[in-house]
Amino acid sequence: MKTLITLAAAAIVSAGAGAYAQTAAPQPRAQQQAPAFKAKKLTRADLDTLLANPAAVLVLDVRRPDELQSIGGFPVYLSVQAAELEQRLALIPKDRTIVTVSNHAARAGRAADLLASRGFTVAGAIGAQDYEAEGGTLVKIAPPQPRQAASGR
Repeated sequence: MKTLITLAAAAIVSAGAGAYAQTAAPQPRAQQQAPAFKAKKLTRADLDTLLANPAAVLVLDVRRPDELQSIGGFPVYLSVQAAELEQRLALIPKDRTIVTVSNHAARAGRAADLLASRGFTVAGAIGAQDYEAEGGTLVKIAPPQPRQAASGR
């Protein structure tokens, strides 16, 4: 009987180890691959520290207007879509440290790398949705109201 209990215990231990090995899922693909950019991926704490001195920082949002409206963004920013960034470099001041923004920092990271290669001072890239997931607050961006035609003349 003692041998039967020992065998049963060994079977349970090995089944448990096998079950553990089967349930230990591999890391998601996004975590396995290195980011496709060299810039630092900023955390909420990193950005909040930079924003403590707003005169020295430029938040450059590279998302589309519909993303800004549906997801939200930061209260003060310069909006240049990622696809147009290279053509709009002259609009970006070089006297500030730049933080680039996209939804999860992928486009922002590539934009940060481009800016750094062109001589801009870049603190890093951040995802607006990542910032919010870390407890930060985003501002809903309202589309501009259409201008009303002048009347009476």
